[in-house]
Amino acid sequence: MTDDVRNVQAALGTITEHWQPHRLVSINDYDVKVVKVRGEFVWHTHPDTDELFMVLEGVLTIQLRDRDVVLGPNDVFVVPRGVEHCPRADEEVHAILFEPKGTVNTGDAGGDMTSQLREFGESAPV
Repeated sequence: MTDDVRNVQAALGTITEHWQPHRLVSINDYDVKVVKVRGEFVWHTHPDTDELFMVLEGVLTIQLRDRDVVLGPNDVFVVPRGVEHCPRADEEVHAILFEPKGTVNTGDAGGDMTSQLREFGESAPV
């Protein structure tokens, strides 16, 4: 495999913690991130950007204030900018996120679940 080729499954295999996105690649001003999630995240918004979720494995529920959006493998959903949402996974989910570079995972909420973006293959800080 060359340095410019990334394998999604290999990238997911390096992730040891839930809710810790890893940048797989960047394209123009966007990051393509892989993440493993389980449990409930925090309610938050991204005031300046849409956020795309693509589920690879498992079932992810994107809770919105007026409804729940349930995503299974190969499903894609875009949370529009400024819409408050809270992802939840009762069992582990593997997903891809598409977001502008610099997008903070907890959006405007901040708090303990805010994560530094890690690079493909980078382990958790010690």
